[in-house]
This record gives sequence, C-alpha cells and structure tokens, in this order.
Amino acid sequence: SYVASLKARKPVRIDTKRTIADGIAVAVPGKIPFELIKKNIDKVVAVSDDEIAKAIVLLLERAKMVVEPAGAATVAALMSGAIKPKGKTVVILSGGNIDPLLLQKVIGHGLMAAERYTDVSLMLPDRPGQLVKAAEAIAAAHGNVVEVLHTRNGKDLDISEVELRLSIETSGHEHRERVFEALRAAGLNPRVPN
Repeated sequence: SYVASLKARKPVRIDTKRTIADGIAVAVPGKIPFELIKKNIDKVVAVSDDEIAKAIVLLLERAKMVVEPAGAATVAALMSGAIKPKGKTVVILSGGNIDPLLLQKVIGHGLMAAERYTDVSLMLPDRPGQLVKAAEAIAAAHGNVVEVLHTRNGKDLDISEVELRLSIETSGHEHRERVFEALRAAGLNPRVPN
C-alpha cells in the first residue's frame, strides 16, 4: 500500500494479496509510519514473491543468514533491478521470524525461480532403455536428477507411451538450457510441466 499511498501523497487503502511477506503486506499505511516514510525515504518499490524467495536463498547461501520474507524484500529490490544503487548503498535486513516449513517451501520456490531446480516432462515410447537414455543425456550436460516419476497410465497417454517427470538440479538458466539441449540432441522432447 505504500507505493500507491506515496503516489497519492496520502494513505490509500488497497486490496491485499496472499504473499510470503505478510509482515509488510498492509492494506493501508498508518499515519505516523506514512509521514516518516514520505519524509525520509527516496523510493518505495514492490517486489514479487519469486524475487523475495530468490533473495532468501541468496542470503542463506552467501551470507549464511536466515531472514524472514519481509526482511529480504530490500535485497529482492536490488536483485530484481527495481532499485538501481548509486554510490554506497545500505540494505537493512530485518527479522528471522520464518517457520521452518515455510522456509523449506521458500527455498524450493527460490531455486525454481532461479532455474537452479527444474521439473521436466518427457513423453517416451514404452520400451526398455528410455529412462537410461534420458538420464545419460542429463548426466552428459552435468545436470543432477533428484526425483523421478514414471507414469504408465493416464488419460493423456497413448497405450504405447509413458510420461517421465524428472526434477533436476542445475546451476542456473544457461545450464538448464544446456540440459534441455542435451535432451533434444538425444531425440527427446523436454517440456516444463504445469
């Protein structure tokens, strides 16, 4: 609500959405905080849950810090490019109030958003060697298969095919694309499932 309120130069009520950063998801700013922010803050931006999740993962990996989603929003704003720093920049990280189960979900979501963890679906002929063919292509591109779901029956499957869903660790977008290219080079047609 601060983005809309600062634009209107007065506190404005907005409809809030579900977010992992519930600590900063306010429908209408309080009068005192609004005046302090209006007077002392240059810019307020909005960031997505994906951007916050990526920031939390970065802080865990690089700074060895557990920061709650609302507290990681500042890093998310920098990482997303919503704020372009000029000169010395200070980022305030606040709060470590995050439930372990939410943290587990956020880490998975952040890795998916950064394309370091991806799901792929392959429709394969139902005959021996197809799983090995896919695994060898992924290994050749240095991807790491962490989960396999092999489905033989389903309304979208022909009687002579299977669906292979794989969860794969990669090092980022370029590596993910190399894994997909290796699968295509092996005669497979990878797609990202819904």
